[in-house]
Amino acid sequence: METVTLRASEADAGERLDAWLCAQLEELTRSAAARLCTQGQVTDGGKPLAKNYRLNGTETVEVTLPEPEILDAVPQDIPLDVVYEDADVIVVNKPKGLVVHPAPGHPDGTLVNALLYHCGESLSGVGGALRPGIVHRIDRDTSGLIIAAKNDFAHQKLAAQLQDHTLARTYECIVTGNLREDAGTVDAPIGRCPTDRKKMAVVSGGRRAVTHWEVLERFGGFTYVRCRLETGRTHQIRVHMAHMGHPILGDTVYGAKKPVPGLQGQCLHAVGLQFVHPRTGEMVCLSCPLPEEFVRQLDKLRTRM
Repeated sequence: METVTLRASEADAGERLDAWLCAQLEELTRSAAARLCTQGQVTDGGKPLAKNYRLNGTETVEVTLPEPEILDAVPQDIPLDVVYEDADVIVVNKPKGLVVHPAPGHPDGTLVNALLYHCGESLSGVGGALRPGIVHRIDRDTSGLIIAAKNDFAHQKLAAQLQDHTLARTYECIVTGNLREDAGTVDAPIGRCPTDRKKMAVVSGGRRAVTHWEVLERFGGFTYVRCRLETGRTHQIRVHMAHMGHPILGDTVYGAKKPVPGLQGQCLHAVGLQFVHPRTGEMVCLSCPLPEEFVRQLDKLRTRM
């Protein structure tokens, strides 16, 4: 067990305790924070606090956290669409619905489990036991290209490219509404949403996030857009498009809450990947086709025009 001490400030006065806790501790969801309160693991001066307790801004809150759940990534025979592979790297076209690495709620059936089966022990250990080989991530319901490293040398080289932006990732998406310009850049910091810890948002004090975009096709109430990431924050394109007032079609987290018939999750696909090969120094440029459901959405929109 670990005990964490948190001090409320005047700015926190009036905030509900469970919401405040998950804003202070990134590893806690609001339901987990409420559960700790119910179990008597959240106290002020030794007095247990209820989950719906309203802060007055003077509390010193002690939170007793449970031991982290122990997960073990195991090889699983899950089909992979391998776009490129050699002794150092492997690039996969990830389908929608496939989680990248094990986590609470998704202990197996992930891309990592599939890579362990496909590559054996030939994956880097830089990412730790639950993220072997993983250099960057793609959301569960986003499809497209993702690269993994087969050894620590390759992982470190690719991670450096993420930092200096020589590892370039290109996405295509359908957004709602008609963008006024033909191209542009969103340079807006992203951090944890202050009112919903499961979401990200453009927030003051967040980490710098830059997305370059260009219009590929217009359909009146929808726009087909290509985006290039300069940085790689969690949910970056989804958050930036929503921040512009044009959330991605099918994104029920940052856009309309009602799912789109025939579409699983958001209409967002990592279509291109460019990197300097960690061993040869040669530029590698890869692409993959749009998934069928993305193409069907485009066909529907074109038919309506």
